Amino acid sequence: MIADGDQTTLAKAEVLIEALPYFQRYAGRTFVVKYGGHAMGNPQAARDFAEDIVLLKAVGINPVVVHGGGPQIGEMLAKLGVETTFVDGLRVTDEATAKVAEMVLSGAINKEIVGWLGKAGGKALGLSGKDGGLVTARKVERTTRDPESNIERLVDLGFVGEPAEVDTGVIDTAVAAGMIPVIAPIAGGEDGATYNINADTMAGAIAAALGAARLFLLTDVAGVLNANGELLSDLTPSDIDQLRKDGVISGGMVPKLETCVRAVESGCEAAVVLDGRVAHAMLLEFFTARGAGTLVRGG
Repeated sequence: MIADGDQTTLAKAEVLIEALPYFQRYAGRTFVVKYGGHAMGNPQAARDFAEDIVLLKAVGINPVVVHGGGPQIGEMLAKLGVETTFVDGLRVTDEATAKVAEMVLSGAINKEIVGWLGKAGGKALGLSGKDGGLVTARKVERTTRDPESNIERLVDLGFVGEPAEVDTGVIDTAVAAGMIPVIAPIAGGEDGATYNINADTMAGAIAAALGAARLFLLTDVAGVLNANGELLSDLTPSDIDQLRKDGVISGGMVPKLETCVRAVESGCEAAVVLDGRVAHAMLLEFFTARGAGTLVRGG
């Protein structure tokens, strides 16, 4: 008869055995993880996240972290008395706002994540898109339609950018040295200006450029839900297009899934939208047969 303590030990061993094929299949491959949402402001969630990332590195997978920080930027702007406006979820960024965004993202948040990873036993290197010419940005252009006149007009979002080119040299160098790159979504443009980039968009572009095995987008929801509120575990770009036409997905989930589709169509093997509030959700998704979140793959 097996004692309770032995049962617990056996259960732990079975978890490792279940994870073994995944360790073997993805050793030496790259996972790009977009870290953000409420999990970023919770110390216990931050510790769990750091442990997950360090574990990936320890088993031979190369994690690359791209982080957001919209709420923290908003808090700092409020403290400084700088007004903020949004268009389609994107912060209109004048020169003063761009400087604050760079200070918060490349400074406070980036180094805090590097610190958490260090406490978990990893060696992390804080970067932004500016470092080593990692990302060259171009200005984002958006249009909006006046509801009364139905006239479409161009909206100037200021220093809001998107990746135009990605040079992974600095990431490759860091990974080869045993480091975990932690990247702030700030980049310079060919015009010499500094641009604030949506973190999901930044992560997707980097995942595609690296030919990553996985892009993980940690969010504040369980994943993509169907009309009955049930989790959809696997989607293809055509599935996503149909769900959007049917009105099943809307709001903030639309740009996240657009990022996933662009990534898998440009070199990333698969992307996953999952709940970053759940402890070790990323490990549950990847290293167990049950999985978690919504996997998007080419189809």
